[in-house]
Amino acid sequence: MKKHIIYLGLGLIGLSACQEKKTGTMETKQVCVSDSLQKMIKIDTAKSTPMKDELTLSGEVSFDENKVVKVFPFTSGQVMEVKVSLGDKVVKGQTLAIIRSADVAGSYTDLSATKSDLAINKRQLEQAEYLYKNGISSERDYTEAKENYNKAVAANSKVRDQIAINGGGNTSASGSLIIKAPGSGYIVEKNISAGNFIRPDNASSLFTISDMKDVWIWANVFESDISKVKKGYDAKITTLAYPDKVFSGKIDEISSVLDPDNKVMKVRIALENKEMLLKPEMFTNVLVSNKDMQTSIAIPASSVLFDNSKYFVVVYYSKCDLQVRAVTMIKTVDDITYISSGLKPGEKVISKNQLLLYNALIQE
Repeated sequence: MKKHIIYLGLGLIGLSACQEKKTGTMETKQVCVSDSLQKMIKIDTAKSTPMKDELTLSGEVSFDENKVVKVFPFTSGQVMEVKVSLGDKVVKGQTLAIIRSADVAGSYTDLSATKSDLAINKRQLEQAEYLYKNGISSERDYTEAKENYNKAVAANSKVRDQIAINGGGNTSASGSLIIKAPGSGYIVEKNISAGNFIRPDNASSLFTISDMKDVWIWANVFESDISKVKKGYDAKITTLAYPDKVFSGKIDEISSVLDPDNKVMKVRIALENKEMLLKPEMFTNVLVSNKDMQTSIAIPASSVLFDNSKYFVVVYYSKCDLQVRAVTMIKTVDDITYISSGLKPGEKVISKNQLLLYNALIQE
């Protein structure tokens, strides 16, 4: 009997060869696995499982729009000073900007006028009441004075309410308006600069504040891949800033329409951002994975060998009963390879150091 000897590192591993036999279209020799080699190989079982599918998408980080505070202008005017920059951390009540407004100054002028009217009408009412009670004037004069006083009270209250709504407590008679942070967080949007004029019809926010503890990832799905994404699918996110760190989440929102500019559908992944690593506008790679309904034979990806433009595995029956088997691959996801032909569920394959056995089995 002829002996085949394989050297691996410093160890001497014996493979005994006897007679040749055929497995499909490949001629192999009968090879026995020595006890020392038995400890170095790994044996896995082929299983029939639902196939995983993966889809790589591009995306970007955005703040959680449900957990932000938008600061809108109370009135028109000119921006005199901006105290914060994009990305700054602010606390509730902190001054963000100072605006000089003619409307605010006008409101204080109106307030002064209504105060004077109120004082005059109050004196007239007191005088009319005195004359009426002493029978000098008619009830009609007294009623008219009372109505004039009530109108003056209403006018004064209206102006006070206007000032309160338009930044009361943060305004002055000179027309200055101090914009303060309504909550704590980070400035994630800033739409004003010193010298800008704010028009009365301005509908955009001056600042957007977010605590950044939660963020959204908006990923782009091309039309051909729309059927491959659904709510609840797992997603792994990586960034250029932290290439070795993987953020895990699930798709929680899918747009019902395509973006008219780039013809992609948007999907959203909500993530916790406790370490504050993710910043708005960061570019991300999104790997979406799911299990579809199709089943296939699954084996470890490490068990598959590529030789002569074909894929092979070493099938293990016993120490002296091994076969080289050609297989047809469907795809590899993570560390699992899915096979369409060449293996049956329950068959065992060698997934570690199988190249030694493969070479011994097929050598001339």
